[in-house]
Amino acid sequence: MILPVFPRGKRYNSYNEYFKRTFGSRVQKLSVDAGFTCPNRDGTVASGGCTYCNNDAFNPSYCQPNKTVTMQLEEGKQFHAWRYRRAVNYLAYFQAFSNTYAPLPKLRELYDEALAVPGVIGLVIGTRPDCVDEEKLDYFATLAEKYYVIIEYGIESCYDQTLCKINRGHSFEEAVKAVKATAQRGIRVG
Repeated sequence: MILPVFPRGKRYNSYNEYFKRTFGSRVQKLSVDAGFTCPNRDGTVASGGCTYCNNDAFNPSYCQPNKTVTMQLEEGKQFHAWRYRRAVNYLAYFQAFSNTYAPLPKLRELYDEALAVPGVIGLVIGTRPDCVDEEKLDYFATLAEKYYVIIEYGIESCYDQTLCKINRGHSFEEAVKAVKATAQRGIRVG
């Protein structure tokens, strides 16, 4: 049997369709604000952040770093329940700021808590190329053996001049290196 390249008549393969094929149901991302900052905001790399950075613009109201990860995920389920009634599987979406910008024991604590929430089948981790190292990637590779794990690097440009202009604080070469190191471990990259 040959499967259609474009299911349901669409001229593209949507993320939603991918999840339905992979997990047999809709998968909903639930945003989490774990209280991270960024080396581009705290003075380690630069200050002020990238020129476009405004986490308030995309964080739902239930995302507040003073709440536990579990509380945010449970509130996220309720927040999305009216629109996505068929969602039974969820991805904890650590999106605000740089979600690997902490020591590994702290990351383990947060990500293990998220994965213990009923229905959470994986993690989407937004970060920067200069905020990962071998030890963290090895940890994510271990998680990826059992859960759906994707690292989003937010690569805004392949031009160093543009990266400098938007105050990104890293080079394209650093981004390529991080993506390769992540992919070599079998971790999905977004």
